[in-house]
Amino acid sequence: MSEDTGLDWDHEVVTSLIWTFRAFAIAAVCFVLIAYVLFRTTRWGRQFWRISGGYFKGRESVPVYALLAVVLFMTVFAVRMTVLFSYQGNEMYTALQMAAQSYAQGDAGALDEAKSAFWRSLWIFGVLATIHVARSLLIFYIGQAFDIRWRVWLTEHVTTDWLHGRAFYRDRFVDETIDNPDQRIQQDITDFVTISRSLSMGAVGAIVSLVSFTAILWDLSGPMTVFGTEIPRAMVFLVFVYVLISTIVAFWIGRPLIQLNFWNERLTANFRYALVRVRDSAENVAFYRGEGVERHGLLFRFAAVIRNYWRIVFRTLKFNGWNLVVNQIAEVFAFIIQAPRFFNGTITLGDMTQSATAFGQVHDSLSFFRESYDVFAGYRASLIRLNGLMDANSDSRELPAISVSELEGALRVEGVQVRRPDGFSLIADLNLSMAPGDALVVKGRSGSGKTTLLRSLAEMWPYTEGQVRRPAGTKTLFLSQMPYLPLGDLRTAAAYPGTPAELDDESIRAALRKVQLANLVDRLDEEADWAKILSPGEQQRIAFARILLIRPEVVFLDEATSAVDEGLEYSLYSLIRAEVPDTILVSVSHRSTVDQHHTQQLQLAGDGPWDLSPVPVPV
Repeated sequence: MSEDTGLDWDHEVVTSLIWTFRAFAIAAVCFVLIAYVLFRTTRWGRQFWRISGGYFKGRESVPVYALLAVVLFMTVFAVRMTVLFSYQGNEMYTALQMAAQSYAQGDAGALDEAKSAFWRSLWIFGVLATIHVARSLLIFYIGQAFDIRWRVWLTEHVTTDWLHGRAFYRDRFVDETIDNPDQRIQQDITDFVTISRSLSMGAVGAIVSLVSFTAILWDLSGPMTVFGTEIPRAMVFLVFVYVLISTIVAFWIGRPLIQLNFWNERLTANFRYALVRVRDSAENVAFYRGEGVERHGLLFRFAAVIRNYWRIVFRTLKFNGWNLVVNQIAEVFAFIIQAPRFFNGTITLGDMTQSATAFGQVHDSLSFFRESYDVFAGYRASLIRLNGLMDANSDSRELPAISVSELEGALRVEGVQVRRPDGFSLIADLNLSMAPGDALVVKGRSGSGKTTLLRSLAEMWPYTEGQVRRPAGTKTLFLSQMPYLPLGDLRTAAAYPGTPAELDDESIRAALRKVQLANLVDRLDEEADWAKILSPGEQQRIAFARILLIRPEVVFLDEATSAVDEGLEYSLYSLIRAEVPDTILVSVSHRSTVDQHHTQQLQLAGDGPWDLSPVPVPV
């Protein structure tokens, strides 16, 4: 039977290896060339390279290309295995046909030969199946290893880009549509990596399979008369025309899915963020008895999700409905065309089944791009969201920022201008000079720019200009009204923005006792969301403990004692003056009780002018 199929199974290992390596080499060259063209000529290709190009460049990319080469090789090898299965199936069904004919004719010799051929085909199937199982498990492992490495790199890359230059804060001044960066970094990166590999390798497999099975189909196809004209190898031409027409229609039907998937991601993320916000603000909502308002807001956002999802459902119904009809017709297409040749004895049952297999493979290969359109639509949505985040990050770093230079042990503010986003001047030409031990309190009515001044000095506010010279790194510390407490153990929360490794536990315990948090000294190892456990007053005391631990040269405090009583406020400021007397203090406060801990007062008018004077001494 080997002669009929054209395969010499005794030497097929060598033949298949040669074929696979040759096909791999051709596929690799074509893959690189096509990728280069896409990256240069298509918008989504340029977005891909912008997001992930760094992963494929430099010395560290060598293991990346090694893994990619293995994935590509295994993809090509999978096609070869499918080809071999088709020939094995041809042998098996032809042997069954020969056995039936020999039995009917009473030819015992031919029957024995047919039986031998059948069992030999099953033995070949066992070998092929074993190789197929091993190949499937190996490609799964290698594919996952490739995805994980890429996902780790891309998550680090995008997260670093988001945090660099305070883009995570300044993005809001560039593009208000950059919603839910957490989802973009987590879900969109996962989708981007997974779909990039599955689509690219799927395309490679489809093209290699198309070439391989077109050759088989060409050998098995016969002439066919259409409208009086004889078409040689008709089945090959018919499958190409059939898939081309069905693909054009599918693209036309599925095109709106790109935008619908983009909105699905955005609306779902907004709804999830609203749920998280209620969870994080549960105590305030409960105090206000705001369940009704929150319910209305949540369901309003969810209704938008459902409206868009129904649009996706109806569009997908049309898209999948068309594909299902096309695929069902394709199931019997080859049998309809080859049936007359089988009935007149031109081809065997094995040839007919192999024709159907080859036709199905060619059809599926040509249909890959049509049937993957909805997946590509979701992929484009992820690309757009990731590229939009990186655009906003880049643009936010281009926004104006105050000029900052290092100055040990002192603070100099020179010609600082602070404006509102509409251009209205809040503070004009501010000049300050502070030496170790100096303390300044910033006063002014609400909206006069007190907190905005601190944001400007921290390089956060973009509507500012001028120069500030101050100690670098954690030698300058900014304390907001509600201190940030990172997730993790209490030791990490107390050391922030430093790390626990820089401090010993006894120092942390001593600092907690000094700020009257002795009840927490035995809970350093406890991991929790401390912002939900500690009261606002306790959180502010944690912030003062950080001053004792980090011992900065300059501290900016924005209403840093608003949640504690006046007596505790006095104790905390007195503690700082006693423990770190050389630290420069700049405080923003509405309380007059804070004034006594400072030597100078900066009064802001809110429309440009300002006044610097000594703090009045109480009579």
